[in-house]
Amino acid sequence: MASVFKRGGKQNRGGQWYAAWNDCNGRRRTRCTKTTDKATAERIAAKLEADAALRRDGVIDPALDAITRESQRSIADHVTDYESKLRAGHCTEEHVERTAGIIRQFAASSELRSAAAITADYANRYAAKLKDDGLAARTIQAHLTALKSFTRWLADHHKLPRDPLSSVRKPNPETDRRRHRRVLLRDEWSRLEAATIGGPERFEMAGAERRLLYLTALQTGLRSGELRILSRGNLFLDAAPPYVYCEAGTTKNRQQARLFIDVELAADLRAHAVVKSPSAPLFAMPHKTEVAEMLREDLAEARRLWLREAIDDADDYAQRLKSDFLAADNHDGGSLDFHALRHTCGAWLALAGVQPKVVQTIMRHGSIVLTLDTYGHLFPGQEADGAARLHAMLRPDPLPLRATGTDEATARILPISAQRQAQRGGRDSLPGRAKPNDEADPTYAQKKTRNANERAGLCESLRPETAANKSEDDGTRTRNHRIDSPVL
Repeated sequence: MASVFKRGGKQNRGGQWYAAWNDCNGRRRTRCTKTTDKATAERIAAKLEADAALRRDGVIDPALDAITRESQRSIADHVTDYESKLRAGHCTEEHVERTAGIIRQFAASSELRSAAAITADYANRYAAKLKDDGLAARTIQAHLTALKSFTRWLADHHKLPRDPLSSVRKPNPETDRRRHRRVLLRDEWSRLEAATIGGPERFEMAGAERRLLYLTALQTGLRSGELRILSRGNLFLDAAPPYVYCEAGTTKNRQQARLFIDVELAADLRAHAVVKSPSAPLFAMPHKTEVAEMLREDLAEARRLWLREAIDDADDYAQRLKSDFLAADNHDGGSLDFHALRHTCGAWLALAGVQPKVVQTIMRHGSIVLTLDTYGHLFPGQEADGAARLHAMLRPDPLPLRATGTDEATARILPISAQRQAQRGGRDSLPGRAKPNDEADPTYAQKKTRNANERAGLCESLRPETAANKSEDDGTRTRNHRIDSPVL
């Protein structure tokens, strides 16, 4: 039975009452009623005892009570647990910090305290606020992705009864893309390569090392962060063909990758890595915020040298000055940064006619849809070839006119079933072909008579009875116009 008491004995006569009761598991539990009135404390104790009885009888689900308690915890406590979950899943520290920061920013801007207070309306208002602040659709999509993954984790781990953001839709980043990466042309790369080798040291990287870095990014499609952690142990240059190996924990999709390179780059990397220790980084890259600027400076040097070639021809110089050849930003709004080298790798593979599935494997895309959405328009001749094939299906070549007795014409006119029947056994039923000398067979006359009788019987069975063809009103005879055919 439930009971109430005060702690401290006589010295705590004016203090708050405590309730004691047996929970659904039979354990004795105590709780402060936070009241100094004994009658109120007794009602609270009786309510706790009655709820425990309902849980023992299965009327109240204890699991729902646990979810309710978890939902009342603060968002800050849940974010701490979520960070531990991300780190246990081998997410990078940068990803963990960025995701946790977005969740805390959302909770602070919406003034939310507990996880139960999260609703879809708060998320939609948060996205609208980000848009009013001038953020691009891609950035808003990243914020909503972090929030939706957090609430989905809360629901999956029974901290919320359901996912409150399941109905929230993320914006399409293509509708408000602020930066379009452009692709390097082959002529641009040859001039960029020459200018990089002959250029000065930039961001504490020599020109020859920068050229190797750019070329490795072009041939493998590795991202800046993935190139940064490469070491001599990732190079398998004696294999046939040579390749760069990336462990699962170092790639973005957390899957191991084997990226093949040509023998010329393998020879250059071998000469470059011979002075490196096995665990030292392969490239002495600058800070991640300066890698794009380094590439842009080399590109500007290449454009300056290209313009200098036409310094003696005023017209040619004016034309080159207007061109966006070797320009970081072109007239179509395309921008070139270090990630554009990876984009160039996929684009060149598509232009070379490599199958989309192979391009997906090299670029390590999660689905073929992403590959086709990014590079599908670059696969040469696909649309024109598809239109030509469709035209051939809609308008087949007309059959030439031939005599009906010829074998080829008959074979093209007869249905497939008749052709198969004609090919069966030793008989040849196609018209126009020589028939076997059946007259030489002694039983030929008997077979011919039996077949004729069978056909006559079949045709007779298909004809209606005379009585059924007479009209009951006027006695006139009606004839059945159905064709009697042995094929039936």
